[in-house]
Amino acid sequence: MTRHSIAAVLLLGSLVACSKAPTASETDAPAAASVDTLSGAKFADFKGDPGAGEAIFVQCKSCHAIEPGVNRTGPSLHGVVGRKAGIIDGFHYSPPMRNSGIVWSEPKLFEFLELPRHVVPGTMMSFAGIDDPQKRADVIAYLKANGS
Repeated sequence: MTRHSIAAVLLLGSLVACSKAPTASETDAPAAASVDTLSGAKFADFKGDPGAGEAIFVQCKSCHAIEPGVNRTGPSLHGVVGRKAGIIDGFHYSPPMRNSGIVWSEPKLFEFLELPRHVVPGTMMSFAGIDDPQKRADVIAYLKANGS
């Protein structure tokens, strides 16, 4: 074996050792606990307006209702603030959502509404997210004022 081939074998061995697959606890815990947004915006920096949130929520109504027990393509969002993800009886959640361990606090909703697939990879929710942090805070205020 040449010196270069030995170095290549050693490099490959160190890369394999460093690329172990994360365990379930390593992949599940950050999603549930983290409230970091991609933009760096913090929920605490915004005051939501329920009236403005109602106007923004119009885009959500094709899949979600705020009335209790009214499931559509997405589950009812009545009482969502403070609720554990994936627990509405009679609604078929994706396994990643059902097993996420998320409790929908206001900061967690703020993070999720920015880019749902980033927070719960594999979610069936096809919504692309709301970039504007003020609009996310407004939607959360509307949800909270209407059932949470």
